[in-house]
Amino acid sequence: MAFVALYDACVLYPAPLRDLLMQLAGTGMFRARWTDRIHDERIRNLAAKRPDLTPAQLTRTRALMNQAVPDCLITGYETIEVRWNFLMQTIAMCLPLRSWVELT
Repeated sequence: MAFVALYDACVLYPAPLRDLLMQLAGTGMFRARWTDRIHDERIRNLAAKRPDLTPAQLTRTRALMNQAVPDCLITGYETIEVRWNFLMQTIAMCLPLRSWVELT
């Protein structure tokens, strides 16, 4: 069973790196995944830096990426993300208290 690699916007933004990662995803050595939110972030940042690219071009690239990699889109993660963020905030609030208790 191949491992899963989450492609974040920072690696999908530069076209040469994105193209390389898309080719690697086609090898079957791993399963490439991303979310619509990752697509949105990539498109938003690219549109800001490259006004010469039209929305139609950016949307086309998005569609081609989704077609090229079967089952690439992760969905239904939002509730897990909310729980994860809550857990991380709780831990962050408890760390100073724990350090203070250990010092006393």
